[in-house]
Amino acid sequence: MKAIFTKTSGLTERPFHYCPGCTHGIIHRLIGELLEEMDLVEKTIGVAPVGCAGFCENYFSCDMIGAAHGRAVAVATGAKRARPDRFIFTYQGDGDGASIGLAETVSAAARGEKITSIFVNNAIYGMTGGQMAPTSLVGQRTSTSPYGRDAGTMGFPLDLPKVLTQVEGAVYVASVSVESPQAIKEAKKALRKAFQIQLDGLGYSFVSILSTCPTNWGVNPVEALEWLNTKMKPQFALGELKVPSSEGGDRA
Repeated sequence: MKAIFTKTSGLTERPFHYCPGCTHGIIHRLIGELLEEMDLVEKTIGVAPVGCAGFCENYFSCDMIGAAHGRAVAVATGAKRARPDRFIFTYQGDGDGASIGLAETVSAAARGEKITSIFVNNAIYGMTGGQMAPTSLVGQRTSTSPYGRDAGTMGFPLDLPKVLTQVEGAVYVASVSVESPQAIKEAKKALRKAFQIQLDGLGYSFVSILSTCPTNWGVNPVEALEWLNTKMKPQFALGELKVPSSEGGDRA
């Protein structure tokens, strides 16, 4: 019998522990597949902070470094400068990359660091109790905005990929999602391109992935996918937002 689907060598044998309906596992699978397909498993150093994103160090087969909250991009910068021959990526949640780590993300982009950041946006702080995140939607109820996010007092959601398109050193910026098979295929294409940007030494690459958090959203897994599709996707710009100038992209 011919095997048509097997576990990628880019992931360990350890079973995922994430909540039912969480899409971290899908994103892990895509990254693991690309590490294997692009022959990067033995050449890669991943950097993970705290929070649900930090658990990825248990699942990727490559070398991993644990970073303090918000400092994954800073640690990745040091790793890449020390070992420029290695492929370096960060795997971060939206609270980590767009709140406490916002300065690190923007600064690395401004410097054109030759690393890749994977930014998992589920519009909430996941592991720490479901608090409002920089990406939480206006009106969204969280443990720290029980009546819904009020733009007048709490501000508006931060669409970090759109911000990074204005930073010269950010060569490739994409925003994708994983709520359907077609969306998953597009996410993998964006990740592959981001990885290749780094391998070609062109500069900083950044991929935002809209993800789910059924537990803290207070919905079941099916409802979570629908919420992502109907609520999150209209809020955040999707697609390849910035590509290298050789592909007709805007470097401004």
